[in-house]
Amino acid sequence: MVSIDKDSTAYEISQFTFNLLLDFKVPEAVAKHLNVFVLLLILSVLVYLLQLIVRGIIRGVLRRAQERTGYSFFGYLLNKRFAHFFALIAPFSLVKNSIPIVFIGFPKWISILDKFADAYMVLMIIWMIMALISSAAELLKENPAYRQKPLESYLQVLRMIMFLFGAIIMFSIFTGKSPVAFFTAMGAMSAVLLLMFKDTIMGFVASIQVTTNDMVQIGDRITMSKFGADGNVTEINLTTVKVQNFDKTITTIPTYALTSESFQNWRGVEKAGVTRIKRPIYIKQSSIRFVEDTELEKFNQIQGISNYIKEKSEEILEHNKRIGADRNVRINDRNLTNLGLFRQYVEWYLRNHPKVRQDMTLMVRQLPVSSIGLPLELYVFTNTTKANEFENIVSDIFDHLFSSVKYFDLEIYEVASN
Repeated sequence: MVSIDKDSTAYEISQFTFNLLLDFKVPEAVAKHLNVFVLLLILSVLVYLLQLIVRGIIRGVLRRAQERTGYSFFGYLLNKRFAHFFALIAPFSLVKNSIPIVFIGFPKWISILDKFADAYMVLMIIWMIMALISSAAELLKENPAYRQKPLESYLQVLRMIMFLFGAIIMFSIFTGKSPVAFFTAMGAMSAVLLLMFKDTIMGFVASIQVTTNDMVQIGDRITMSKFGADGNVTEINLTTVKVQNFDKTITTIPTYALTSESFQNWRGVEKAGVTRIKRPIYIKQSSIRFVEDTELEKFNQIQGISNYIKEKSEEILEHNKRIGADRNVRINDRNLTNLGLFRQYVEWYLRNHPKVRQDMTLMVRQLPVSSIGLPLELYVFTNTTKANEFENIVSDIFDHLFSSVKYFDLEIYEVASN
């Protein structure tokens, strides 16, 4: 219990308002409680005015500092509400000294409220420090070297550390015990805490691994089928990675999943300014055949393969003479096939396409035969990363190739309809 000196200023102020209430014929029992309300009202108005004045001064100072220096840090302090938290700290002395005045008639409450005031001060100081740290982080993001780094993860760790220290100090304030007692109590609960913060701990370790190994940066396009993610990374924090998919939906992935699960990062492709086409055309197997000598004149009219036919025909003729092949049975010798000519034509077409990168991998290859035909796969890179342009290029290429198949007496496989 707190004893109040009747000669103190606190007693005189409280007694003055109490006597005023008695002069207004308020019963003494009611006046005792009403006096607390009146003093609290006066204190609230003073606190509000003081923090309003201090906040206005701090904001004005920060704005002027930013205008004169052009240093964006002051602007970040404004955005992170540094002035607000500083202004909430300013009335602390007023509140601390006013508690004995307001609650002079309730001595038991003075000690309790005094502790709450100290705890409030600790909390506001933490928020003010965090505003400074967050502003510094925003300043770092202006540097290209840090712009794509998951700084939010480290900010969250700093917040946790700050609030842990705050909790320790408030524990000491309310219990009157040293911080050692707090750690003793925490030690007994360590197993429970590890279980509660399992994801946070794993996320923190994963954040370090992601940053150290440069696995993912903000802005990277990643694909992670398990979580339905296919889009650009917008945020990396302690526990989650946010991906904005191309349909504008947001997919949230646990940070530790980036180190424990497989995913695709398309950063290398985007840096190269290309997008890959890896798509097959399914050829009906029964339409594949040898090319007769009488057909060569027809195929020679196709500009893209005329030189190939000439060179290959000479090579085949020389080979057949060397082995003495009996050409009465076509299987006895080497022959051109309509699929081979088409494959050569597709490669020529791609090598002369203005939207296909010629300095990167360009293949037209057969894949293993399947129940839906023989896949003839195009593996090339276009010279754009824009989705709309890419899809138009792909459509144009395959429109042309599907239309070209009939000139080689080939057929595209289709499932027969009933």
